[in-house]
Amino acid sequence: MPVERAYTPDFDLTTLSLDELCVSDAVYNRELSWLDFNWRVLHQALDKRAPLLERLKFLAITSSNLDEFFRKRVGGLKRQQAAGMANLTLRGWPPDFQLRLIAKAVRPMIDAQSDCLLDDILPALAEHGLRLFNYKELSTAQRARLRDYYLREIHPTLTPLAVDAGHPFPFISNLSLSLGVFLHNPGNDETHFARVKVPSIRPRWVSLENPLHFVPLEQVIINNLDTLFPGMNILAAYPFRVTRNADIARNEEEAEDLVKMIAEELREQRFARLVRLEVDEAMPGNMIQLLQRELHLDNLDTYRVRGPLALDDLFSLADVNLPHLLYQPWTPLTPPRLSGLDAREHPEEIFSIIQQGDILVHHPYISFNATTQQFIEAAARDPKVLAIKQTFYRTSANSPIIDALIQAAESGKQVAVLVEVKARFDEARNIEMARKLENAGCHVAYGLVGLKTHTKTSLAIRQEPQGLVAYYHIGTGNYNPKTATLYTDMGLLSCRPDIGADLMDLFNFLTGYSRQTEYRKLLVAPVNMRRHFLEMLDNEIQHALAGREARVIAKMNGLEDPKLVRKLYEASQAGVKIDLLIRGICRLRPGLPGISDNIQVISVIGRFLEHSRIFYFLNDGEPRYFIGSADWMERNLSERVEAVTPIEDPRLQEQIDIVLNASLNDQRLAWEMMPDGRYRQRQPQPGDESLAAQGTHETLMHYTRIATSQLQRHG
Repeated sequence: MPVERAYTPDFDLTTLSLDELCVSDAVYNRELSWLDFNWRVLHQALDKRAPLLERLKFLAITSSNLDEFFRKRVGGLKRQQAAGMANLTLRGWPPDFQLRLIAKAVRPMIDAQSDCLLDDILPALAEHGLRLFNYKELSTAQRARLRDYYLREIHPTLTPLAVDAGHPFPFISNLSLSLGVFLHNPGNDETHFARVKVPSIRPRWVSLENPLHFVPLEQVIINNLDTLFPGMNILAAYPFRVTRNADIARNEEEAEDLVKMIAEELREQRFARLVRLEVDEAMPGNMIQLLQRELHLDNLDTYRVRGPLALDDLFSLADVNLPHLLYQPWTPLTPPRLSGLDAREHPEEIFSIIQQGDILVHHPYISFNATTQQFIEAAARDPKVLAIKQTFYRTSANSPIIDALIQAAESGKQVAVLVEVKARFDEARNIEMARKLENAGCHVAYGLVGLKTHTKTSLAIRQEPQGLVAYYHIGTGNYNPKTATLYTDMGLLSCRPDIGADLMDLFNFLTGYSRQTEYRKLLVAPVNMRRHFLEMLDNEIQHALAGREARVIAKMNGLEDPKLVRKLYEASQAGVKIDLLIRGICRLRPGLPGISDNIQVISVIGRFLEHSRIFYFLNDGEPRYFIGSADWMERNLSERVEAVTPIEDPRLQEQIDIVLNASLNDQRLAWEMMPDGRYRQRQPQPGDESLAAQGTHETLMHYTRIATSQLQRHG
């Protein structure tokens, strides 16, 4: 589906200098680049080749993404606007201008979501028995049953809030669904406004007698409002929803207690400034104006929506028992080397296996539970493991890894955990997790002032006959068993001494006052990572200028760092062939004559969220491979603690080649960026049944099955 972007440059980009290409909002604006990414996500819902319930989930993902975008990105622009930064032009557009472009870009996206849901997906689901009814479509008997349900389960939870001289406009919580109600009092012939919150403690989609038939909860409430306002005439009732700013200013340097500061920030967020108002498209203008006045918003902040609001609730609707409308299930496999291990009964076995050679794990193709999680659980149980050191950025509630660390501390092991309490939207969970670990006797650090700790590392120090040995895991993704089934991430299990020593130095930096400036093998941000990546790009440039083959492949979530973007342009002009696999936002423009002819940018969007970071440099035939936690974003390289590790085992390098080639050859899920910044989805040729025509994820599931089977046969 062609997408009309909010802004497309109408001038020749080749006339810009390299510096202008790297910083100009006319070439790259972070907010619009992110919205382009969300269009690619939405396209998965629009794509009729995908299973119906999966398309419904992609609608929910697109909506959830937009919620986060407004909270973080629009919230930040609103804060700049309020601070009087209207003339900010040194490196980008002023906030007022960006907010107008965002509104222009978001409105067609919202319309496309509604059209996709109401005119495409729901009619198609109805053919399979799954129906979302409008209340007006229900029979008299169905309405009577819903009335009984409403009186029993919903009415007692509702609190109507009047708005008049004696009742100020009520506080409305972030992302909550509400009803705006106009009432007529026949006693004095006056019209009144009231707000009714739609309770989140009840299912959003109310089931009818058929388990596949539903009606929205807000419609049940609207059609039974007489019970809340007896003696009043209901003139109009329409849903609306508000979004609050999550971009709160903080001053970490002056904070005496980082955890206390974050807790206070969370309380502040509850009452933060509103940044968006969503209303039912049929809501009358006078009700919209009342809401805008009371919420201090205007037309630019207001979005009319056809159909249900809060489409992230579609996740629960997609949870019905219609498996033929989902992707074929995938069960992550266990590497044969780790097959049959039992961390409970024989925790020492995994360390013996790692001693025999490095292990590269790739989730969700390879089981997180049987590899990464089992490594930590084995470290917690093995009596020869004396100390465990761990970083957490995000993890799941009731994580078994947390339980393992608690068990390790209670058994007398030294356990040090760095919990990043500044992880956006997970602050409260991480504070609770940190206190739970502290109460069990773990040594807990809460992050560094001025830096977020984003590195994904786990270290176990084990007593062996030759002395203490460091075993470790370095990954690209969070220690989260839930997302490990949905996100593609890589991890290295190893005990190479040089990297182990680097990790010990890194943990000393995280928990103490170490100011390590050099590492043996690790690339560590903000210490040496950007510098080393620039040096490796310079190395490829020298090979290209000398007439030797030069190649770079980089796979990331986002590319934004101006220094690295500039160096990539220089490398292209020198003749280096560059393939960039960038799922999300990208500052660089490929294919510009004389500037980026040798660069292609590909974004892969599909059933799994591409999350791994992989870096390859040809290095004159002696290739260098790296994986780690960092994107080439200015924030990652300057404002976060990140770790990237070399992959030196040729067997593991071959595994990485398969992953990279699957994405580069993808003809099903891959989108190519054009020189003007637009994206075009690749399409397989008619009749093409190759793996490339099935897409990256099917390809890698196929290769994982084959590799696992072959290794099992050959022992």
